Amino acid sequence: MSEQDPSEVFRIEARELLEQIEQGLLDLAGRLGDRELVDAVFRGLHTLKGSGAMFGFDALAAFTHHCETAFDRVRKGQAPATPALIAAVLDAQGHMRALVEDPGGAGDGEALLAALHAAVEAGEGAPAAPAPAAASRWRVAFSLPEDALINGTNPLALLAELRELGACEVVASTGACPPFEALDPTRCHLSWTVELTGQVAKSDIEDVFIFVMDDMTLAIEPLSGDAPAEAETPLPAADAAPAAAAEDAAPRPQPAGEARRTEQTLRVGAERLDELMDRVGELVIAQSRLKQIASQSPDAALRSVSEEVERLASELRDTMMVVRMVPISNLFGRFRRLVHDLGRETGKSIELVTEGETTELDKTIIERLADPLIHVVRNSADHGLETAEERLQAGKPAAGRIVLSARHAGADVVITVSDDGRGIDRARVRARAESQGLLAPGAQVSDAELLQLIFQPGFSTAAKVTSLSGRGVGMDVVKRTVEGLRGVIEVASTPGQGSQVSLRIPLTLAIIDGLLVRVGRGRYVIPLSAVEECVELSPEQDLRSTGRCLVSLRDRFVPYLRLREVFATGAPPDPHQKLVVVSTGEARVGLVVDQIVGDHQTVIKSLTRLHADVEMFSGATILGDGGVALILDVPHLVETGQQQERRLAAAG
Repeated sequence: MSEQDPSEVFRIEARELLEQIEQGLLDLAGRLGDRELVDAVFRGLHTLKGSGAMFGFDALAAFTHHCETAFDRVRKGQAPATPALIAAVLDAQGHMRALVEDPGGAGDGEALLAALHAAVEAGEGAPAAPAPAAASRWRVAFSLPEDALINGTNPLALLAELRELGACEVVASTGACPPFEALDPTRCHLSWTVELTGQVAKSDIEDVFIFVMDDMTLAIEPLSGDAPAEAETPLPAADAAPAAAAEDAAPRPQPAGEARRTEQTLRVGAERLDELMDRVGELVIAQSRLKQIASQSPDAALRSVSEEVERLASELRDTMMVVRMVPISNLFGRFRRLVHDLGRETGKSIELVTEGETTELDKTIIERLADPLIHVVRNSADHGLETAEERLQAGKPAAGRIVLSARHAGADVVITVSDDGRGIDRARVRARAESQGLLAPGAQVSDAELLQLIFQPGFSTAAKVTSLSGRGVGMDVVKRTVEGLRGVIEVASTPGQGSQVSLRIPLTLAIIDGLLVRVGRGRYVIPLSAVEECVELSPEQDLRSTGRCLVSLRDRFVPYLRLREVFATGAPPDPHQKLVVVSTGEARVGLVVDQIVGDHQTVIKSLTRLHADVEMFSGATILGDGGVALILDVPHLVETGQQQERRLAAAG
């Protein structure tokens, strides 16, 4: 197996560092005096610069050095953290990303550096953060992660830096060391307590540990009087350093049942996961074939093997699904920067709140949801939220609020973007729809139907075109993308209080549980997550509802579609037809089929471009006998059933 290109390894780590720096800057924008955030951003910039120089990305290292220097001045109290400085470094990040991807083709970034230097110089006239008070005696207690030695951290070097600050009395705690026969020389088990004497600020002590602070345990407290430092075993003097180093290398015993940090994660390329998912899909198809053969065989051993393979394939499928799942925080984190920039562009004060960030979703879906959500958030910021003056006049806080939330709902994930702005103007939507011929003048439509008009191509209620929105493109793309993910999109709005856009998306796109049905001689799959119930449709009910196609289920009328007519099978119906009730959101519709074959693990295969205009199907799957079954697009069929019912109601 070929080794990975070191430059590509650096690019992966650099992207993660830039993401961490960006999140730290956005946090700092709300807490300008937070020393820990300043240190975190500085560490990220310093690491990016050093790693870039190590891997030959000299242009990146030179450019990042200017941003690092600016934050070094902030952390030393020589300049304050200001919104202008944070904005300048955020802007510079785009150039850093370009230098990571293409070191020779990103330009020199002189304009960005000029803005950075201007921000630093403007801040020099403002009062910097007060210098931390110094104390004469400190107790410093710290322990390093077990893999510190493997990662190149030298505890003796840290102790030497502390000695440079003042006189130190150092003791090492060996109580956590395992028996000699269990010692691993690559692990760190010791912890240290240092009593430091000298006029030293706490920030100076923190600077010693600045590059390992995220993973270690550190406690710094001033001492009053001559309180002795707690100790177990004195640390050997400098002339005994080799012996101390050998003991330092011994790891701390690992708590029972707790995995080591280095064994918790493994970086795997996304393309390998996709390839593995394809193999699992082929296995599911082969298992379906084996199940069909075994069901037709009198051999009990074959049936037993088939059941065992089915169980293993099902467990492997579920495991593979979990591997592909990633927290939606990976998606939500991108919008902090977007909302920050939107606030600068629109001159509005915007607060972003995220909820349900631990909700997990298939990585492929998360990638495809990024652009639709950007359109929705932009519309909320530009159209939805008022200016600070308008909000204050309406009795609202000056800062607008956009909430991004996610939650599980059965086999789906519901992602909601809501704001506390002015809401959608129904009169303007109706007027624009009538002017574009989308709605007949005076036509009676429900509120939900009226709000759905904003997803029509070219539709916009904006009074003027801005750099953010107003051209009538975006929301129709949102709807097409969501429906392409077998999802649905709903809109709710209260005038003067805000709007809410909800996207209901299936957890995964690769393999689903389906209900296999027969219509005429064709077989079709209905996603099981959309199925509410199955009932028998008697000939009397079928004849009685020939006009409006309605059936009463528990005192509620449900419209239904005869799929043999929709698909023009040309075959007479079976005497005992079945009604499969499916739903998306609050809408329900029945699908009349000839036979319910049973449940089926469905490996989704995309349709070809020749079938791009066929809206009733979202994909296809291969059955155990080698035949093909089309997967029904439930949202489209539900909408078709609802429209049919409205037409019949209007006609009759």
